[in-house]
Amino acid sequence: MRIYFTVIGLAGILLMGACSGARKSASHNKANVKTAAVLAQRADSLFFAAQRSKMLGDYRTAITQYADYLRLNKNNATVNYELARLFMEEQNAGNALIFARRAAALDSQNHWFQVTLADAYAVNEKFDSAAYVFDGLTKRFPDNEDYLYNKGVLLAKANKPASALAAFNQLENKVGVVEELIYQKQKLLLKMSMVDEAAAEIKKLINHEPQEIRYYYLLAEVYDANDRVADAAEVYHTILSKDPNNPRALIALASYAKKNNDTKTYWSNLTKAFANPGYSIDEKVAYVYPYLQMMNMDTSKLEEGLQLTSLIIKAHPKDAKAYALRGDMFSQADMLDSAEASYKKALNLDDTRFSVWYQLMWIYSRKEDPTALLTLSNNVTSKFPKEFMGYYFKGVASFLLQQYPNAINSLNAALEIGNGEKKFLGDIYSLLGDAYHATGQHRQSDSSYEKALVLRPKDALIMNNYSYYLSLRGENLERAAEMSKQSLEIEPESPTYMDTYAWILFRQEKFAEAKQWIEKALQYPEAQKNPNVLEHYGDILFNLKEVTKAVEYWQMAKDKGASSVDLVRKIAEKRYIQ
Repeated sequence: MRIYFTVIGLAGILLMGACSGARKSASHNKANVKTAAVLAQRADSLFFAAQRSKMLGDYRTAITQYADYLRLNKNNATVNYELARLFMEEQNAGNALIFARRAAALDSQNHWFQVTLADAYAVNEKFDSAAYVFDGLTKRFPDNEDYLYNKGVLLAKANKPASALAAFNQLENKVGVVEELIYQKQKLLLKMSMVDEAAAEIKKLINHEPQEIRYYYLLAEVYDANDRVADAAEVYHTILSKDPNNPRALIALASYAKKNNDTKTYWSNLTKAFANPGYSIDEKVAYVYPYLQMMNMDTSKLEEGLQLTSLIIKAHPKDAKAYALRGDMFSQADMLDSAEASYKKALNLDDTRFSVWYQLMWIYSRKEDPTALLTLSNNVTSKFPKEFMGYYFKGVASFLLQQYPNAINSLNAALEIGNGEKKFLGDIYSLLGDAYHATGQHRQSDSSYEKALVLRPKDALIMNNYSYYLSLRGENLERAAEMSKQSLEIEPESPTYMDTYAWILFRQEKFAEAKQWIEKALQYPEAQKNPNVLEHYGDILFNLKEVTKAVEYWQMAKDKGASSVDLVRKIAEKRYIQ
């Protein structure tokens, strides 16, 4: 690109004015000449300063300096051109067009100014005008193929497909069959619903380079997109005649067979494609992944998906993605032992992918194996110290193993990382509430529960646990009763929540109401086996003066494994001990 820079000082203009006027005194002329020279020097200084700023990438300063120059010399076409380009860089389309028009008007013969004007029209989505500029350039420079190509592209954007097609045909007559040109033409023809003509354009490419498989794909896709399945299938068969194991052709033909309920052909083509090591494992994974969602609605998809993952593993035995995908399949089907084995194989091949470690931690969590989960999460937090979920699972495992201080440390570490999903943040604060309660840190426990409820205000489990711990301490019982009642509104059939509400009423000395609610709970078999519920019922009965029945339920609670400190004394002394 060659740009001619024209720096016009004011000296010439001022001197011409002096010649046309009356004779001035010699001293006055000298003053005018001196002033013009100073202004010209100032203009030159601003121009070169702007050039430096532009080269340094400081476009905003360059814009300011060029604008200052134009205050001294507004008719400099080059400076208007420079401002147009800079405003385009700054994505200020309106100003770019203003200065591009000025540059082109001041010097209509400079083709770079015309190109910039076309660009400015285009960024302002005035595609007709941009095409018109390139039309003029094409006439001035008939050997420049880019100008004619740009004209066609802009006419297409202006929604003038016939005119655009004419421009591309004119260019094709000059340059012959060119891939990008054919691509543009077939798009226009399809827009005009001229499918056969679009196909004919692609066939030009095929005839020009018959061994280039990409062109056959393009032709088949055109037919496929326009419901010409038979024509598309014919093209895919042509591809297979050249490349019998071509995976894309096999997959396409498999999908056609599936639509026609031809299971044998479908499965034959599909398995042949998946057995091909040359078929990208990423494409295979993308094909199989939807099976994970479909398995919930169609159990046959599990068997089919597992068969396909077996083929992927056979074709790519050293790729961790194959085993990870198979692990996902087993996990979705609740085949946890098989999922665990697959994830471990994936990690043996590639232990850098956190997502696989994450899935394995979920497996141990679902298997309720806190010891294995703690061992694994310790490894994960060491390898991935900035991953939220590693500390989350480590906290869960520590809590389940009653290692409450470690649980608190891990859960707070997760919070410090701070990139966890909202649902897990609610879990963390809830679990912290439990862990702080277990260590007697009641203020921190209450604070954690309050934060959990801000995140999950309708979580019945959080409300139940929080209210129960308040009742055990005999603190804020009104708030406890309110939360407990809310939890029952959300899950009215929960005997656990009924027991909690009954116990809060008991602590409020509302013994008759407490008895009604705990008897509702005892209608459920799980409550009848729960030693805590049985002991609570005994406590309520005693305070209603039903001593014999109270002792009977205390004994039942002891027989079921209740371990409260004073239970033995309650039975022996036949009295309630708080």
